[in-house]
Amino acid sequence: QVQLVESGGGLVQAGGSLRLSCAASGTIFSISAMGWYRQAPGKQRELVAIITSGGSTSYADSVKGRFTISRDNAKNTVYLQMNSLKPEDTAVYYCNADLTVRVARPYYAYWGQGTQVTVSS
Repeated sequence: QVQLVESGGGLVQAGGSLRLSCAASGTIFSISAMGWYRQAPGKQRELVAIITSGGSTSYADSVKGRFTISRDNAKNTVYLQMNSLKPEDTAVYYCNADLTVRVARPYYAYWGQGTQVTVSS
């Protein structure tokens, strides 16, 4: 019913930039929030940034001032602009959407397949 498709990952040198995109498709009634999580080797998955349908944003301390999350509600798409990338940012990045498929149904968290971001020194 619902699919999240990510794009924009890749290899970049330290100090460079990448822009991740994630589009949600399928039967969607409403999305309350979309966000990005990441998981580095040997680490737990952590929240990177999240944005609500109203435009409120929240960031992990490690990315504040460098990453910017944005959302196109009409397209059910979330973006993550990543600037001044560091090797510590290397991880698999996962897109998340908290959505409901119809009126009066509970919201449920959907996840993308993940995209690799590698930052070299």
